[in-house]
Amino acid sequence: MSIRHLEHLFRPASVAVVGASDRERSIGALVMRNLREGGFSGPVWPVNPRHATIAGQQAWPDVAALPEAPELAVVCTPAPTVPGIVAQLGARGTRAAVVLTAGLKAPAEGGGTLEQAMLAAARPHLLRILGPNCVGLLVPGIGLNASFAQASARHGPLAFVSQSGALATAMLDWANARGIGFSHFISMGDSADVDFGDVLDYLGSDPGTRAILMYIESISAARKFMSAARAAARNKPVIVVKAGRAPEGAKAAASHTGALAASDAVIDAAIRRAGMLRVDTLEDLFDAAETLARARPLRGHRLGMVTNGGGAGVLAADALSLAHGTLATLEDTTRQRLDACLPPTWSHGNPVDIIGDAPAQRYVEALAVLRDAPEIDALLFMHAPTAVVPRSDVAQAVVPLLREFPRPVLSCWLGADRSDPARRACEAAGLPTYDTPERAVTAFMHLVNYQRNQEVLTQAPPAAAEHFRADREAALAIVEAVLADGREMLTEPEAKALLAAYGIPVVATKIARDPDAVVAAAAEVGYPVVVKILSREISHKSDVGGVALDLKDEHEVRLAVRTMQRRVRELRPDAHLDGFTVQQMVLRPRAHELIAGVASDPVFGPVLLFGRGGTAVEVIRDRAVALPPLNATLAADLVSRTQVSRLLAGYRDRLPVDHAALYRALVQMSQLVCDLPQVVELDINPLLADDQGVIALDARVRVQLAGGEAAARLAIRPYPTELESWIEVADTPLMLRPIRPEDEARLRDFYAEADPQDLRLRFFSSRREVPRSELARYSQIDYDREMTFVAIDGHGGLVGEVRAACDPDNREAEFAIQVRRDWQGRGLGRLLLERMIGYLAQRGTGRLVGVCLRENDAMAALARCLGFTIEADADRKAVRLSLDLQRAG
Repeated sequence: MSIRHLEHLFRPASVAVVGASDRERSIGALVMRNLREGGFSGPVWPVNPRHATIAGQQAWPDVAALPEAPELAVVCTPAPTVPGIVAQLGARGTRAAVVLTAGLKAPAEGGGTLEQAMLAAARPHLLRILGPNCVGLLVPGIGLNASFAQASARHGPLAFVSQSGALATAMLDWANARGIGFSHFISMGDSADVDFGDVLDYLGSDPGTRAILMYIESISAARKFMSAARAAARNKPVIVVKAGRAPEGAKAAASHTGALAASDAVIDAAIRRAGMLRVDTLEDLFDAAETLARARPLRGHRLGMVTNGGGAGVLAADALSLAHGTLATLEDTTRQRLDACLPPTWSHGNPVDIIGDAPAQRYVEALAVLRDAPEIDALLFMHAPTAVVPRSDVAQAVVPLLREFPRPVLSCWLGADRSDPARRACEAAGLPTYDTPERAVTAFMHLVNYQRNQEVLTQAPPAAAEHFRADREAALAIVEAVLADGREMLTEPEAKALLAAYGIPVVATKIARDPDAVVAAAAEVGYPVVVKILSREISHKSDVGGVALDLKDEHEVRLAVRTMQRRVRELRPDAHLDGFTVQQMVLRPRAHELIAGVASDPVFGPVLLFGRGGTAVEVIRDRAVALPPLNATLAADLVSRTQVSRLLAGYRDRLPVDHAALYRALVQMSQLVCDLPQVVELDINPLLADDQGVIALDARVRVQLAGGEAAARLAIRPYPTELESWIEVADTPLMLRPIRPEDEARLRDFYAEADPQDLRLRFFSSRREVPRSELARYSQIDYDREMTFVAIDGHGGLVGEVRAACDPDNREAEFAIQVRRDWQGRGLGRLLLERMIGYLAQRGTGRLVGVCLRENDAMAALARCLGFTIEADADRKAVRLSLDLQRAG
């Protein structure tokens, strides 16, 4: 379930309190008090079988006796009674309930838990449940306080969603003390029904919510969470505090990747991929919300600082360095201009320390210089109190300049109460302000990280000349043969053959069963060679001395083989030695040893890992994690988040690596794991990378039997290759396929070349071009919730598109269609729309709807021909098109 009936939860017209009470400090009494004092305008009906009145008003003995079905019920009765009450509410017609009661994990009569019985009672009526074991919810804009919190909430533009009830009540106190208001304040509790994905879907499109703040302890339903988070983050900032940054440690796994890809790193990757922002503390949540709301968008990451106190500047610069931020380097022209207006003792660098005796005019002149400095992407203004110039004078002089500054500005007024008027002046001017340099720098890094995450969400990869086609059949045959043999671990030759099937370069490997065969194989491949043990029981060969490098002749080969045989007998007497592998020694002395791999997260499914490789990989722990599927842009982002990435860019006499080849290998590894659900762990270590390209020297792969759809285990649905097909229109072949992020340039050209009248009919307004933000949104779709089919001609041009976006419940999809002018009237529009109708009907979508201008006769005629009903809108300027997909199918 998703947003179905959530309007009854968050905007009810009436509320019933089941378990209402007059007993002091009882949950039922607190809820009644909060509903009365919150200012809720609708009726509130207490339900209690033992009292005729509650809180001075009439009470009803049970749900059936209520004057009408309440839109929302708040349940605060003992746990064993909850399933029965939910059944009564559903039968009465209630469609949303807040279950405050704890203890529903206890066994129920007849088997299962009370929570399972509650959900079973709600399901036939599609009754949505917040909780159980929660504090409740507050919607200050309608005066709704359906909670047992000790205080109400102010009305404001922030939504706060917490998995911890105790934390929610503490946060409410903290926010009220600081005058922070909320559009929604939601305690999730055990999230038996309504979960984070549902709430994100609702709040993401709520016009009264400017930003969504979340405290998360755990996530379930990863696919739904990611779809909802990506949709919400495109509309407004979503800021997350996730508990559990420092787990005791990941369990040992058969692969290095499994040990390195700890769950918190996976959560980080999911937050980044969704375009959300993760912060460290609850206080950071609100700082980040204010910063993102007030500051101008960043165009770069270089921070300039101006201060009248050297200590403040040092603290800020230190904080920026520790946060891996970038301190702007002043250009000569900027320093010369500052020399002309500042005393000789100024800092002559960034931070720009204008000295403690600075009058307001000195600030004004320094800001005028920094305003014109192209090397500064954002400015941190700091003022330490002095007896020389009143803060109010400085604020009066600089706030107008800071407000008009062409780049983001953050302000910091050090000191306590006496700095409050200056802070209020900045806030009134829409400038984010902080009381310490460290908090100001943290806020700047929130801007930086949020911008980076948004770029991950919206940045288009480069157009690919040809979509890579793997030999999936060959790879699947390898995996199935291993499983049929009763094994989980592939041998090294099998693992390399699997990688080769997906176009990942590997070093040729020969298998030898005995020492003589090893010598013969070495002579065949050519010295120097590498010899490794081949054993189904030993995953990490180097742990038992099972790898010998740079063997130059037969004598060294035979000695290495005897040594390895002895070491295996001593260290792993339980293991069977199947033989040896022989490969030519790859002599690329300037290559970097990297690791790339796949691990399986219990919630998010397959995750990809990249970092510094070699035998010390788990000691160095330089790695980054990403969710598949990847494209070239996402692969570049994954690489950029490692320390080794700076080495890969080249240094001294070492050339940069072939980044295109590296990204290509990561993308193809991503495709492998998307295609083959049997692959649960994979290591490529080392993956050598230099200016000549990449090559996998060793690989380990673990497989398991898999059931269900391959893509179902992925948190993000990959590109659906199976939907590609060729069609023929007017004797011309066209490729008809889902849109890909790489199609952004094609889409831009498609709209740029369109007739202005076609664009007006498509977008309902005259426009000269489609903004890049829209192009990114149109080409980077969520295949789990929306679909766009594009027709591509033989020259690679886009000649037609049809797109449909489903609501989160898949009840209704809204479509739009456009065909290039020279292809109109040839039947392409009908073929596109028929393909969309067939696709949506197959996925169980209930209805397809669209709106077109009344003058768009061609669209109306096409819709009528395909069975749509057509109704005029109330304003008579447009018509609504509607098709019952399940009846049509």
